[in-house]
Amino acid sequence: MKIKEWAAFGMLGLVWGSSFLWIKIAVQEVGPFTLVAFRLLFGVLGLLVIMRWQRQSFPRDRRTLLAYLFMGVVNTAVPFVLISWGETKIDSGLASILNGTVPLFTIVIAHYWLHDEKITVGRLAGLAVGFVGVVVLVSRDFGPQGLHGNLWGQLAVIAASICYATAITFSRRHLRNQPPVVQSFMVLLLADAVIWPATLMVDRPFHLPQLPVTWLALAWLGLLGSCFAYLMFFYLINAWGPARASLVTYVFPVIGVILGIIFLKEVADWRLMVGTLLIVGAVLAVNNPFAAKPALAVSAAD
Repeated sequence: MKIKEWAAFGMLGLVWGSSFLWIKIAVQEVGPFTLVAFRLLFGVLGLLVIMRWQRQSFPRDRRTLLAYLFMGVVNTAVPFVLISWGETKIDSGLASILNGTVPLFTIVIAHYWLHDEKITVGRLAGLAVGFVGVVVLVSRDFGPQGLHGNLWGQLAVIAASICYATAITFSRRHLRNQPPVVQSFMVLLLADAVIWPATLMVDRPFHLPQLPVTWLALAWLGLLGSCFAYLMFFYLINAWGPARASLVTYVFPVIGVILGIIFLKEVADWRLMVGTLLIVGAVLAVNNPFAAKPALAVSAAD
C-alpha cells in the first residue's frame, strides 16, 4: 500500500468523522432542513465542477433517473435530515457511533434482498452483539418517568442508518457500472431538488445563516463531507478494493467521539465506551474487511 493511499484513508476518516461535529455546530443556528439544503448545494456545485472537468455526461434514461431519485431521497435527503435533527437532541459523538451501525442493518436487509448475501451463524452472533451495544447506548435515556427526549434523537440517527443500509443494498442491484462522480452528482442533485421545497415549508421563517462559523460548517459538510469524501472513498475502492476500503467505517465513530470531547466538551461515560466497543466489534464480526467476500458496508454520505 502506498503512502498516498494511507493519506487518503486518513483524510477520509477525519472528514467523515468530523462531519458530526460540524452538524452539531450548524444546528445551533439553522434548522435541520436548511442545513441539509445548503450542504447539498455546496456538494452539488463541487461535483459539477469535477463533472465538467472530466467531461462526464448526464444519464438520460428514465429507469436510471428514477433509481437516482430513490437514492437521493433514501440515501441522502432523509438520513441527512434525520441525523441533523437528531443532533439537536444528542451529542455529536453519540451520533457518530449510532451511525456506525449501518453495516449491521445492511447485513439484515441484504439477506432478504440479495441472493449472495445471506446471514450466517457468525453474522447472527455479530448482530446480537451490535444490538446489545445499541441497547447500552439508548439505556441512558430510559427513566422512571418514561422516555427522555434524547432517546428520540438517538432513534432518528438509527433510522438514518436504516436508510443508508437500504440505499446501499438498492444501489448494488440497480446502479452498478456507473461512474463514481456521476453517481455522486446525480444523487446529491436530486436530493437537493427534493429538500429545498421542504425546507421553505418546514423551516419558517426561512433565513440565511448569519454566523461565519455556520457558513464554514455548511461549506465543510458540502465540499469536504459530501464532494471530497465521495471521491476519496471511490479512489480507495479502486486502490484497495471494497473490503479494505470499508475499514474507514470503523474509524469515523472514534474520530467523532474524540472531536466531540475536545471541541464541544461532550462527556464520555462508561455506557458510551462499552456501547462503542460492542458496536465496532459487531461490525467487524459481520463484515470482516479481510474476508474474501465481505458485505458492502459503508454509508455513502456521512
